[in-house]
Amino acid sequence: MAEKHVLLRVPAQASFARAVRMSASALAVAAGIESFEDVEDVKMIADEGFVYACATAPEDVEVAFTLCEGSVAMDFSLGSSEPADESVELVRVLLSALCDEFAFSEDGSTLHLLRATGDSDDE
Repeated sequence: MAEKHVLLRVPAQASFARAVRMSASALAVAAGIESFEDVEDVKMIADEGFVYACATAPEDVEVAFTLCEGSVAMDFSLGSSEPADESVELVRVLLSALCDEFAFSEDGSTLHLLRATGDSDDE
């Protein structure tokens, strides 16, 4: 599969978390992620990434999805505020455990998450 890009922009409000989750789920399937458990992991990663992004107080959150065979990368735009809620630490722990890549851009404006399956090396 050639690399594909999808951009989603939603208001930074909890009521839009489902739209992000469901988009991530559909895109995971489009990227060839077939197991129920892996798709559920992608949904959870998308949800937690959105929660983290919202905690940085942006007006909107852009999620840039990059799809490759067997993998989904998500880049969440972040606001300028440092998350104040202690529960954000739990989000960081969950994301570190679920993601193959979990990083922030050098300028702190983007949260990068990647979930890949064992099939990602097959072409």
